[in-house]
Amino acid sequence: MLRRWMTLSLGLALIIIANLIALVPALILQRAIDSISHGANAGVLTAYALQIVGVAIAAGLFQFSSRFVVNSASRRVEYEMRRDLFRHFQRMDVAYFQERKIGDLVARATNDLSQVRQMLGPGFTNLVNSIVAFTATGAAMLSVDTRLTLYSLSVMPLMTVFFILVSGSIRRRYRLVQDQFGEVSARAQENFSGIRVVKAYTQEEAELASFNTINAEYVQRAISFARVNSLLWPAMYFISGLAVAILLWRGGVDVITGRITVGRLVQFNAYLAALVWPMIGLGWTVNLVQQGTASLSRINEVREAIPAITSAPDASPDAIPTRGEIEFRHVSLRYGEREMLHDISIHVPPGSSLAIVGPTGAGKSSLVNLLARVYDVTSGAVLIDGHDVRDIPLVSLRRAIGYVPQENFLFSLSIRENVGFGVPDLTDEELARALDISQLENDITDFPEGVETMIGERGVTLSGGQKQRAGIARAVAKEPLILILDDSLSSVDTNTEAAILKRLRGVMEDRTSVVIAHRISTIKDLDQIVVLDEGRIVERGSHLELLARGGLYADMYRRQLLAEEMEEDEPDIGADMRPSFERNGALSSDAQREGEEA
Repeated sequence: MLRRWMTLSLGLALIIIANLIALVPALILQRAIDSISHGANAGVLTAYALQIVGVAIAAGLFQFSSRFVVNSASRRVEYEMRRDLFRHFQRMDVAYFQERKIGDLVARATNDLSQVRQMLGPGFTNLVNSIVAFTATGAAMLSVDTRLTLYSLSVMPLMTVFFILVSGSIRRRYRLVQDQFGEVSARAQENFSGIRVVKAYTQEEAELASFNTINAEYVQRAISFARVNSLLWPAMYFISGLAVAILLWRGGVDVITGRITVGRLVQFNAYLAALVWPMIGLGWTVNLVQQGTASLSRINEVREAIPAITSAPDASPDAIPTRGEIEFRHVSLRYGEREMLHDISIHVPPGSSLAIVGPTGAGKSSLVNLLARVYDVTSGAVLIDGHDVRDIPLVSLRRAIGYVPQENFLFSLSIRENVGFGVPDLTDEELARALDISQLENDITDFPEGVETMIGERGVTLSGGQKQRAGIARAVAKEPLILILDDSLSSVDTNTEAAILKRLRGVMEDRTSVVIAHRISTIKDLDQIVVLDEGRIVERGSHLELLARGGLYADMYRRQLLAEEMEEDEPDIGADMRPSFERNGALSSDAQREGEEA
């Protein structure tokens, strides 16, 4: 708001001029009426009428200009606040969004910000207009007749008392309305995002009932707010009507006794009438201000939040990764009271590959998330090229990493834009290479507009495997120093997986790679394999070494081979079924032979 002080000052000056001009017609009217008593002709009255028309036009132009200037400034302030709020959202860490409802954050960035703009635009205009009108008109009324002024304005303290009584209630109730609006928005957003699950489990009616409950609470809060808010207008009408009644009684007596002329009474009445709208507008302004402050408090709650993950103030440009050496040094991580990782130590030489395997919930994704500082370690340190990741500028750190998560997110953009996300100058050759490596190029011909095809929100038009391959293409196109694949081939068939792995080997030769997988076939050729269980390293070594030990890794591998044999014997099993580490089974002959060879 302070950035627009010059514009707002201009608007204030225009409001003052418009209100001063608006006082002139009452003076002209007084002279015209009194001239009638002195035998004025039609020509004189016509001149007075034209003067009133001219003054009204001038006042209208200044009123228009003042509102346009102030409302334009408020729109720019809204733009800047929304831009700054979105920038703040971008600075916040992932955990912040996991702990809050996205729909409510969207409501604060849209509905609440619009309400703040209403307070700064029409609210500011009407507040200043009311103050100037009361001041200028009150002075004009005093210049006409002091006693009539005191009589007429004697009811004004009632307005102040009323505002004091209702303003706090308006703000509190509107805050409750906005909070519930956030709940409604969040519920709708969750339902739309999970619409496939809702329909798959035929929960449409249950979701509707749940939404109706939240929506009904919103209506109740809105009605409670409206009950108090609705008192403002009739109260202002009552007070202004009471002031007019007092004027007619006291002024009429003064005219009868000859204390003032009829023209003076009409002039005074015109001034009082000019105060009616500012009085009513003041009630509306109070409403806007209370709503705006309630919304502003919700916005400030977001803006005052401090991101948990930031670049260190003394982060050195010399710490920018250049080789890709990774070291987890006695790393532990806790989520609240739960310990996800305990005393993890791993060294990955630059250009080499690391596989991380283990049962579901073992802490695999948590471990790789520490590399890009999605979370920070509770104890220990994660180092890249010998530098603690907390000492590396955050932008430089994340630019060095290409990450394909388990649940890949695609934007409502074209395939080209999704693959080139983070690479604004992606060439056709680089795009073709990324699509070839991810084996997505074979599907491009099936899309109506090729790589320019819009894929819908969250990639809704793509299959699970296509989404994963688009994520791989995005990471490859980035040409990262460190490549992280977090179970990114779980939704593709074995033939496509083999083709992708063959091409990825060429990519992985030039960079450090970390791969999480549930299929042993995906990672068995990598340089080193670490097995996690309940947040701890239970085994490490190469594929053959781990098989020879006959531990958890060998057991998982035997189960996968058994599951594959069962799929071959039962061709009716769905092609999308994938063997997992949790399947039970006996040792197959192939597994026995490979273990013996090891």
